[in-house]
Amino acid sequence: MTSVRNVRSTVLSGPRVELRPLRSSDFDDWHDVRTRSRDWLEPWEPLADPGSPDPVTDPEAFRARCGAWERQRHFDTAYGFGLFLQGALIGEVSLGSVQRGPFQSAFVGYWIDARHAGQSLIPEGVAVILRYGFEELHLHRIEAAIVPRNAASRRVAHKLGLRDEGVAERFLQIRGVWEDHVRYAITSEEWDVRRDEITRRFLT
Repeated sequence: MTSVRNVRSTVLSGPRVELRPLRSSDFDDWHDVRTRSRDWLEPWEPLADPGSPDPVTDPEAFRARCGAWERQRHFDTAYGFGLFLQGALIGEVSLGSVQRGPFQSAFVGYWIDARHAGQSLIPEGVAVILRYGFEELHLHRIEAAIVPRNAASRRVAHKLGLRDEGVAERFLQIRGVWEDHVRYAITSEEWDVRRDEITRRFLT
């Protein structure tokens, strides 16, 4: 395997966007983006545990969040990246719930600043992390799970041609409710077939 553990300085690039792990010094930009886009993002996110500090408003909680991502990268269980456009933080893209052994799988997650939605920046960022997942981390399967009514997020999966595998009922807690999710996936075999197409459409 390539340098999976040496990821603290990992930078992944597309034609417009750059992905790198967030660090504590990103707090002010993170706070601005997440505060500005709170109403846009929170309807699709799980509720935090009661009494837990909010990393949007608490610098120490954000620092702990960055540290948690770093530990997960070290142990090859998740890979989180800030999404940057011309040096400005505009979102995040991640590979989470990495399973090795017979699975060799992960879930892709993503969000973007409301001001930058609709510019195909997230499909580009997801294409970048798909390439990383298959070609650097040597995963076999990458999945996305999306609330059916989240049309914007589903458009990303459709643009990238991820395979619709149907609905998983009551799959994940979102805002305190166990929500159904449409499950999308792409395997390494499909990536091998579609690599040139995805590269041409999103990475050149």
